[in-house]
Amino acid sequence: QVQLVESGGGLVQAGGSLRLSCAASGSIFSINLRGWYRQAPGKQRELVATITSFGTTNYADSVKSRFTISRDNAKNTVYLQMNSLRPKDTAVYYCDAKAGISGADYWGQGTQVTVSS
Repeated sequence: QVQLVESGGGLVQAGGSLRLSCAASGSIFSINLRGWYRQAPGKQRELVATITSFGTTNYADSVKSRFTISRDNAKNTVYLQMNSLRPKDTAVYYCDAKAGISGADYWGQGTQVTVSS
């Protein structure tokens, strides 16, 4: 089992920045991939960014050059630095970890990000 705890959401004006954090505990040795997803009201959950154990990153086109995913292995924590935020970035952001041979998904509780125009 993997437990994920997120922090760092909030309200920010368009053009501003926020940094989200996601701390993992439990069977962290089994984690293969970490990522961030988001879900806006009335929409499906979508991928924002992922990072592998080796540090390889992947981003949704909508956030490339504005968001940066990173990890601190010593703290078992993944970060999402969000710059140049837009109202369309408003959503609940969820931390994800894929673990084990089956790549089972573990999710954080979600953190609200609201960008005002």
